[in-house]
Formats: sequence, C-alpha cells, structure tokens
Amino acid sequence: MTQQLFNLAGKVALITGGNGGIGLGMAEGLAAAGCDVCIWGTNATKNASALDRLKSFGTQVSALQCDVADAAAVEASFAQTIATHGRVDGCFANAGIGGRGTAFEDMTDAEWHRIIDVNLHGVFHTFRAAARHMRERAEQGDAFGRLIGTASLAAISGQARGEHYAATKGGLVSMMKALAVEYARYGVTANSILPGWIETDMTQGAMSNPKFVSNVMQRIPTRRWGKAEDFAGIAVYIMSHASSYHSADTFLIDGGYAVF
Repeated sequence: MTQQLFNLAGKVALITGGNGGIGLGMAEGLAAAGCDVCIWGTNATKNASALDRLKSFGTQVSALQCDVADAAAVEASFAQTIATHGRVDGCFANAGIGGRGTAFEDMTDAEWHRIIDVNLHGVFHTFRAAARHMRERAEQGDAFGRLIGTASLAAISGQARGEHYAATKGGLVSMMKALAVEYARYGVTANSILPGWIETDMTQGAMSNPKFVSNVMQRIPTRRWGKAEDFAGIAVYIMSHASSYHSADTFLIDGGYAVF
C-alpha cells in the first residue's frame, strides 16, 4: 500500500530551472520514483548535463531551452513538452534568479523589473499554461494535477537588500494559495516549497564568505547547509497520491533555521 502511494510510474513532471540545484534534486527524486521528467533551463550545456544524469533512472526524460520571463517561449515550450510526453501531471515552477545585494534606495528600475520578470511573471506564465492543461484534462475525466512553486525564506523573513527578491517569493506563496482554491475542483493541488540556506550556484558567493558562514551556520540546528538532494523526497510526496488532500501549504525545508 505505502509503496504504491509513492509510485510515480505513468506520471509526467515539468521542472523549470531543472538543470541544476534544487530543481535537479527534485527531478532526480521524481525520476527515481518512476516519473517521466521534462526540465526547462536557459543554459543548453547545463540542460545536456542534467539530462545525462536523469537518463540513468530509466524513465522518459527531456530538456528544453526556455526563458520563463518570455510568455511566448513558455507557451511554445509547454506545447513541445505535451507533444513529447503527452501530458503534464505536475508542474514545478522552480526557475529563479537572485539580486545583487543593492541597498533598497539605490536599487534601479532595471534591477527590480528583472527579478520580477523571472521570479514572478515567469511563474505566472508557467502556471497559466499548466493550469489550463490540467483543467482541460479534468473536464475530459482525467482529474489530477500538481502545481508547486519554489519560494524562499525571504517570503516570511526580512531580507535586507533583497526587497525585490522577497517581493517575488511572497507573491508566489500568495499565488499558490489562490490557485489551490480555484483549481481544487479539478483535482489539482497547489503548494509552495520554502528552501533555507541551500548549496546552489545562487548561494555560492555568500557561502564562500567566512563572515557569512560564521554568522549563519550557528543558527542552523542541523549544522549543515541544505543540499539539492534534500528536495527529492518532498517532490515525490507532492507528486504522489499520498498528497491528494494536502494543498495551499508551504513546505519549509531549512534544517530548522526559521524557528531557531
């Protein structure tokens, strides 16, 4: 019974930003559970490398080069994903970029809009296509869908010099709650994942700073940085039938940082 709850054979997941970091960690967990996977990323070389890793799990996998900030590119890539895999059961809006740590009063319009374009507009473009697809399938008698957004601790804490980034992640959490309510009738759940301090390309600069490490590590009860593979299990749970009644939630994956 338990094993079948987490068997994802026959399911298809789309992960934006799935060619590295948290996105690839989730993609590997899903593929290991039998799920077919399509990853989107802007870097063709990283896409190819990630695809090689995912092929080892023996499921159908594919990769597309897509900038989620471009609405037309998202629509075209989603159509190509459907053409390749036949369906999308779970959509992980994970693609995102970080800010440069500019003081708020010195932040330029260009900096603000670039973060918003990728981290919030990109999620909107992606989920719009996925929600439409899931609703249409439900109306044809195939009601199942998972919408998952990668947010951040910045959504619930004060991130100095990162107001643009925090605004996108707070907006994402609110968007997921609204989607959970609107699409529940179609068998679709919507949830957010809030990572803590995770070793990725985005955090490499901070984690190579001794002062940052000494200040932050002592506040993490598990006394280690998070890793990409720490997101494999939560991805499998959300994609599985075990989570069918679990929606509008925020999954905090931070080693206890937020409560310590």
